[in-house]
Amino acid sequence: MSETNANSYLERQMAAQRKKKTIKIVQYTLAIIVTLIVMFPLYWMLSSSVKSQEEILLLKPTLWPHEIHLENYTNVFNRVNFGKYYYNTIVMTAGILISQIVTGVFAAYGFSKGKFKGQNLCFMIVLGALMIPIQVTFIPIYIMCANWGLSDTFLGLILPECISPYYIFMLRQTFMAIDDSYIDAAKVDGLGRVGVITKILTPMCKSTLFTTTLVTFTNGWNSYFWPKIIAKNETRRVLTVGLAQLKNTFAGQATMNNHEIMAGAVMAIFPVVILFFVFQKYMLTGYSKAAMK
Repeated sequence: MSETNANSYLERQMAAQRKKKTIKIVQYTLAIIVTLIVMFPLYWMLSSSVKSQEEILLLKPTLWPHEIHLENYTNVFNRVNFGKYYYNTIVMTAGILISQIVTGVFAAYGFSKGKFKGQNLCFMIVLGALMIPIQVTFIPIYIMCANWGLSDTFLGLILPECISPYYIFMLRQTFMAIDDSYIDAAKVDGLGRVGVITKILTPMCKSTLFTTTLVTFTNGWNSYFWPKIIAKNETRRVLTVGLAQLKNTFAGQATMNNHEIMAGAVMAIFPVVILFFVFQKYMLTGYSKAAMK
């Protein structure tokens, strides 16, 4: 009887191991398929950026270029002032990033650890602003910026985006998860509110700060709608608008420059891709912590 039980136990163990192995195989297979689906557009853009225009227009697409044309990248700078667009995008993104970090950290502290009348109502208003797209509010914002003489200026590009409800929400959720005893101990040591924020709360929320900062950087870098409206002059044109202008350089002509547009797109997304691969573990940790509260 004992031998029968032992054999039955071994069979159950082997069946459980086969089940786990099958589940792992299915999981890895699905992960590989999803990865290929997600990465293929990026690969297609990269391969097309070194193809000739004739090869791109072939009826039978080629997965690998017959000839590599690196001159497509240099041609982008000859068609439009791509270096200036890069500089404008860096300045605009840096301005948006710094302003959103400063306003987001202090506002999140007020909503999470502060006590004042109408606190919950003010936070609900912030959440409401998170749901309103810029297409709804851009007309009054544009009129104000135009009246203040901010058209075709870096301040006009940055000012409407200097406060982020998303940034405030994410940091508030993380600050609320921190026990108040840390703040009380810091106050006993003589730290004021600014010291508590910069020396206690902010270092304890590095992962969330990385996450929100990367999202803010990506949104600022990829911004198209507002820069196209407020910056009509080439001196303040950004990369996203510049890529559309690159297409217009061939408007009305018999030939197209899809290969050069792809090259410009590769150079435009390069900083975002590098930052994501370097800091992806912080993004996952930050989202997890914000969702726990």
